[in-house]
Amino acid sequence: MLGLDVSSSSVKLVELGQNKAGDLVLERCAIEPLERGWITDGNIEKFDEVAEAVRRLVRKSGTKTRNVAMALPPSAVITKKITLPGGMSDSELELQVETEANQYIPFPLDEVSLDFCVIGPSANSAGDIEVLIAASRKEKVQDIQGLAEAAGLKPVIVDVESYASRLATNRLIERLPNKGVGSIVALFEVGAVTTSMQVIRNNEVLYDRDQAFGGAQLTQLIVRQYGFSMEEAESKKRSGELPDDYESSVLNPFVESMVHEIGRALQFFFTSTPHNKVECVMLAGGSAALPGLTAAVTKQTTFACSLVNPFEGMEMGERVRLNKMTREAPSYLTACGLALRRFL
Repeated sequence: MLGLDVSSSSVKLVELGQNKAGDLVLERCAIEPLERGWITDGNIEKFDEVAEAVRRLVRKSGTKTRNVAMALPPSAVITKKITLPGGMSDSELELQVETEANQYIPFPLDEVSLDFCVIGPSANSAGDIEVLIAASRKEKVQDIQGLAEAAGLKPVIVDVESYASRLATNRLIERLPNKGVGSIVALFEVGAVTTSMQVIRNNEVLYDRDQAFGGAQLTQLIVRQYGFSMEEAESKKRSGELPDDYESSVLNPFVESMVHEIGRALQFFFTSTPHNKVECVMLAGGSAALPGLTAAVTKQTTFACSLVNPFEGMEMGERVRLNKMTREAPSYLTACGLALRRFL
């Protein structure tokens, strides 16, 4: 099964396999940029153009796999943990979930796609179980299913982006000392327009927050400074063909404001929870690999900061171009988490 991540600035594909020893192998990864405005606020505005980009991506990757896992942004999904009596049959549980869901979902149930999973025994009431409900409007689910189908793929899983990125991050947390048990990790995903933060401990989310800040702001600064069009600025930002004063006039001030945003988000976490430190900060997303960013975050926050490589510790398939993959690795976190669903 492929992991296909559709964001506002690009579509990303990851295919994972296993070797004889059962270790993960990165078989393929590919990325295809999208033009500004094709997807805004998680809504597909230019369906045919995005579908064509997905087709190009599949061709470029060379995959023959057709099953695909995709995800919706958290803003398009309502999730709620509820407590129910234990010992019910599957059909009784399903009925009970639908009854409960009515209280939390502000749309008629026939307009939503609904799913649930049993998390485990309730910590607070003996004999009860904790159940996670997830619901999204049918049209949102149909939109991304339609994208996959238009590219000749078969959507088998629709996940939530933040859950997928957490699944991929948990693999990395397990590589920390003591397998990461008890470690509080702040994950920042720097997208084009939004930076989302999740603070994770032992697979639980302690805190999450989205900030309207991302790589598109750097593109706008380049436009303002040098008079390029948005398209020119984006392409020069990617290729690195920018004037000599770019670093001092544009990049460094942008990195500084990003560090400030990350520091501020951490402060929000500390003031609204009993915690006052994190073991480490992890940065993912297209703009996470900016020169000097991780060092500046470490210096400003005093917490060790690293760049996420979701493929760390995996064997590399023969089709993977190592240099390109290493450069783009932080962008693949969600797509990697979706591809990992194959092994759950």
